[in-house]
Amino acid sequence: MTEVLTQPALVIPQLIVGLGNPEPKYDQTRHNIGFAALDALSRAWQIPLAENRKFQGQFGEGTARGGGKIRLLKPLTYMNRSGQSIQAVTSWYKLPPESVLVIYDDMDLPLGKTRLRLSGSAGGHNGMKSTISHLSSQNFPRLRIGIGKPKGVANDDNSETVSHVLGRFSATETKLMTLVLEFVVECVELSLKQGVEKAMNRCNSWTIDINPSG
Repeated sequence: MTEVLTQPALVIPQLIVGLGNPEPKYDQTRHNIGFAALDALSRAWQIPLAENRKFQGQFGEGTARGGGKIRLLKPLTYMNRSGQSIQAVTSWYKLPPESVLVIYDDMDLPLGKTRLRLSGSAGGHNGMKSTISHLSSQNFPRLRIGIGKPKGVANDDNSETVSHVLGRFSATETKLMTLVLEFVVECVELSLKQGVEKAMNRCNSWTIDINPSG
């Protein structure tokens, strides 16, 4: 009897979530780059987002460019309760955890760097802690967007870290993040067409440097 080698199933996202905090005071902050990424996808695919009470978030569904049906979600439960909103959507549509792609900020990645992974721990990110807890799984893809660390700050200086994360990008950084968000759209589209694993090669090798003279 010949042994049949089964190919691992392609991981194709069906729900894309951007993490952030509601309220105008958090707009455009580093911690809200997940929201900014969702807005970029919403514009690129012309899928409007509207508040959905049942899902405790801004939600939209439509067709991704070059892909199939897709759902977009910005939880409005505040960062540390993001999982509540995500679970409301996955329960309603009966989606498995591995079909959820979560986009969020990462201080351990330098500005201009992105990291796509199939699974992993929360890495100290409260939004991810909540998501893992509510999905009862770490096995879902995530796309981290580097926001960099505050310069010359000791790791145990929590107040500086908080003000960095909740601060806004400088004019130079904003230009850079515009390019990063364009790349994030490209990354997500690649994940939808070829699966997350193949998209990782492209998304994890790309980097853009800040050029202050630019």
